[in-house]
Amino acid sequence: MNMQRLIPLVIFTISSFLLWDAWQARQHGIPATPPAVTGSSATAPVAGLSTVPSAPAPATPPPVTATGTDTQGLRRGARVVVRTDVMQAEIDTDGADLRDLKLLKHLSANDGKQPVTLLEDSGSLIYVAQSGLLGNGLPNHTTPFVPDTTDAVLQPGQDSLDVRLKADVPGVVEVVKTYHFKRGSYVVGVETAVRNLGSAPMSPEAYYQFLRVATAPPGDPRFVSTYTGPAVYTEASKFKKVPFTDIDKGKKDYPSSANNGWIAMLQHYFVAAWLPQAGVEREFFTRKVGNDLYTAGVILPMGTIAPGATATQTVPLYAGPQEGSKLKALAPGLDLTIDYGWLTIIATPLFYVLSWIHGWVGNWGVAIILLTVLIKAIFFPLSAASYKSMARMRVVQPKMTRIREQYADDKARMNQAMMELYKTEKINPLGGCLPMVVQIPVFIALYWVLLGTVELRHAPFVGWIHDLSAQDPYYILPLLMTASMFLQQRMSPKPPDPVQAKVMMFMPLAFSFMFFFFPAGLVLYWVVNNVLSIAQQWQITRMMGDGKR
Repeated sequence: MNMQRLIPLVIFTISSFLLWDAWQARQHGIPATPPAVTGSSATAPVAGLSTVPSAPAPATPPPVTATGTDTQGLRRGARVVVRTDVMQAEIDTDGADLRDLKLLKHLSANDGKQPVTLLEDSGSLIYVAQSGLLGNGLPNHTTPFVPDTTDAVLQPGQDSLDVRLKADVPGVVEVVKTYHFKRGSYVVGVETAVRNLGSAPMSPEAYYQFLRVATAPPGDPRFVSTYTGPAVYTEASKFKKVPFTDIDKGKKDYPSSANNGWIAMLQHYFVAAWLPQAGVEREFFTRKVGNDLYTAGVILPMGTIAPGATATQTVPLYAGPQEGSKLKALAPGLDLTIDYGWLTIIATPLFYVLSWIHGWVGNWGVAIILLTVLIKAIFFPLSAASYKSMARMRVVQPKMTRIREQYADDKARMNQAMMELYKTEKINPLGGCLPMVVQIPVFIALYWVLLGTVELRHAPFVGWIHDLSAQDPYYILPLLMTASMFLQQRMSPKPPDPVQAKVMMFMPLAFSFMFFFFPAGLVLYWVVNNVLSIAQQWQITRMMGDGKR
């Protein structure tokens, strides 16, 4: 394959990756609008706790009092509102579930004046954190609890805040569920204290789960693939995504049990995860429990509790942004919830370099520019070899055209003459393309870094760009990128094949269509990369034109 054929192939490969990546975002089985969840479909599996596998189903929970019903048919009790410096939470007295969670330091993509709502159970989105006990008659996530307060606020100078809710089954058990909040932390400690009121020992199991619809949250960038769904991590199997489509099919590519690991629910920029301590046996589960309604969680034994004794278990719940360094410190592998695609091994160090540069300049846009310049400098020898090869091909292009015309009816003789020309002119027909192929993984990895970095949300650059994670409001950067691609194309050797020439002409238009809707940070990277490539290519082409080879 000659270089003129290989260069369009490389460009087509990159564009195909981006187009395929965008197409994948629409192929996770996620409907644009969630189907309405009826009362029967939502409450039947929840009330019976059929959401938890491999465990005996508990009896029907005690009658629910003083509750209403939301638009999705899910029961709702009174709400306990908790406010800290970084979050506002609402705990439902029915089940003591965490049903609403707003991240006060992160603004909504749809309304830049309101905080991000991570957990909620109103409108079209159901996404809540639940816990309870397995076993007949034991309190679960539908049992009414009595809170010790209805409103709790972390006061100035106060480092922690606790909210307690209690449920009793007379003569059987007393359960106290305590939520521990800390200043500056997105980790909520969920403590379950079980007191045996019976006359015989008991060995209950506690479950901790997420209940969620499959619909991605509003505000995800268009034409960009981002994952929404459960994930499981163990030391043996490492990080495993569990798409909702796999749950529909009953497919399970993660271990059912382990003595380590965690389970999480992922979405673009944010994650919620149950983080049991290592060394305790646990059972992971995922299940579809209704029309567009799923659960994912973990079951933990509480040990044998003697009559009159109390057993306590605390499982941290992280619910916040995907900030790599903080996630890594919380649990092994939790930083893998940041979706860097299949090139994580390259993307992770790129992100750390980007963060380091940002620490010096204080502007993420400037950091992107400097990182792009740094990458171009590292790959300068490869790029120079590529552009020199392209320049030499441009110089001998008239000779190549004559050979094609001379041997138009004899392909074998034409190829032989071409090879002789390459040998005489000391040209490697693959020399212009192979250096580009080597750089592709780095470019793709950086694409994922800029796509998944939560620090870019609402991060301003200059002038009209107030959010590097959102599209350019005036499309100035996409237009600059399109212009730079056309200029690059004019500087490159023109393919002799008319079909290839048309493909090359189409590429800038295809890229510009996608990049009009890409986050500004991604487009900024491509503009800077193209400008640097044009400058390098112009200089090398000028030198070659002067006969310096």
